[in-house]
Amino acid sequence: MTVWQQAFPDGKSPQRVLVPPSPYAIFLVLTVRPGFESTAKDFLSEIAGLTRTVGFRSREDDLSCVTGIGADLWDRMFTAPRPSDLHPFIEQRGDVHTAPSTPGDLLFHIRARRMDMCFELARLIGDALDGAVDVADEVHGFRYFDERDILGFVDGTENPEDQGAVDAVFLHPEDSGPDSGSESAEDLAEAGPDVAAAAGGAGSVPGNGAPGYPGSTYVIVQKYTHDMSGWDELSVEEQEAAFGRHKLSDVEFAEEDKAPNSHLVLNSIEDEDGNDREIVRDNMVFGSVGAEEYGTYFVAYAADVTTTEQMLENMFIGDPVGTYDRILDFSTAVTGGLFFVPSQDFLDDPDGELAEAGLGIGGAASAKVDGPDIDDGSDVDAAGGDAPADSDDSADADPSAPTDGSLGIGSLNRRRQ
Repeated sequence: MTVWQQAFPDGKSPQRVLVPPSPYAIFLVLTVRPGFESTAKDFLSEIAGLTRTVGFRSREDDLSCVTGIGADLWDRMFTAPRPSDLHPFIEQRGDVHTAPSTPGDLLFHIRARRMDMCFELARLIGDALDGAVDVADEVHGFRYFDERDILGFVDGTENPEDQGAVDAVFLHPEDSGPDSGSESAEDLAEAGPDVAAAAGGAGSVPGNGAPGYPGSTYVIVQKYTHDMSGWDELSVEEQEAAFGRHKLSDVEFAEEDKAPNSHLVLNSIEDEDGNDREIVRDNMVFGSVGAEEYGTYFVAYAADVTTTEQMLENMFIGDPVGTYDRILDFSTAVTGGLFFVPSQDFLDDPDGELAEAGLGIGGAASAKVDGPDIDDGSDVDAAGGDAPADSDDSADADPSAPTDGSLGIGSLNRRRQ
């Protein structure tokens, strides 16, 4: 995959989402304790510096960190409307399998060619936010043989590349902000949620993307654990039928030979003109022999998050209903989160970027527009209004629960209690 490091025409630089596959990664999901929202917001501008500090020691190992912001934290940190597709992860509850929605305010997707560099950056992030956050999930991932997942199949074959990846992932200036001649973001905020809804959806302004956020994207993450004993009992032919491709060669079956409940069939999404709707995956294997835990950390970046959401609905609910993904009989979704990944410019100066976009930054500078009423199967407040500090359910998550048998960042919580 081509590394995308250029700025967009208006000078906005995206975060380093599109990097070549890294051998190692750490996925760190944090919840921000009530009352520490300003600490979290101030820390956003420090992430780039911490990454440079660690990465400079061995620049050839290409350390990077992508930062995502959850819907609940956005509402607690900013009075500006949420980016148009930012909402709590939508739980998918099928007749047999469920994709749960789990707590998460901040996501740090850390990648490098060495695990020690990933770990050092994760440790520094934990130290910088000591006392302000709890670790909801921590997974240490690695590449498995020739780009295969732990089930033995090549993963990420269908990712777009080069300009196609850029188009699939990032919101461009022409995709963001109010349409020409339409009401401004300030006008909609002052008019109230009913007017905003009529103009293009609650919590948004007219346009096809996040208001005023070129160079941004969205990411959905899920942690899956696998029943390896049950999977290994299947014949290779049965495993191939579940995926819809040959295991050794990675060649897809002919369309007429794919089972309706195969992974490839249910994850092929087309627009009304028959064109593929694409996302960029960066899944990683994780595991613990002692805990007998083996899994895949699913990561999907997309400018249009509804593409990924449709894939998940197809997998868990079925298309048609009941034809759920055969792989789910051996793979259990443990976590689920949706995060907004702003541009690097936004991380460096959130208030300045919001002010430049005409969205205000807080207090009486702008009125918050209610977000979409999403039924995500949890009790997370999906409304865009100001939430009281004691309503943060994410702080109730068990921070000491191990996620991948690793030591380190998770133990920070026990020191903080």
